Amino acid sequence: MNVKTIITWIFQIIPAVILLQTLRFKFTADPMSVEIFTALGMEPWGRILIGILELIAGILLLTPRAVLGAVLAFGVMVGAIIGHVSILGVTGQHGPLFLMAVATLICSAIVIHLRRTQLPLFGKTME
Repeated sequence: MNVKTIITWIFQIIPAVILLQTLRFKFTADPMSVEIFTALGMEPWGRILIGILELIAGILLLTPRAVLGAVLAFGVMVGAIIGHVSILGVTGQHGPLFLMAVATLICSAIVIHLRRTQLPLFGKTME
């Protein structure tokens, strides 16, 4: 395994772990998760939908289709960051969630860049 492959896997595993470990809060209706999605005006449908999208992205990041998971994670995290900046805030109890969203966004962007040739319509065709 070469260095680029190892680095790529590191940047795939980090967001996958973040996305997958936060699912239990969304799917079990944890009070803080319910509070967040209520503040965003998306409770309960948004919490469940975002949870499903994060589950799909997290799984894809650990497969040969990782670039698709990274694109999905990137999009979801853009929405999360906008929600934090505009409504929830980026400090206090929401600070760690904001930082995890930023880390996931950055790692996903790196995976998209490193695997850009695997993007349908933009890179080589997916095999």
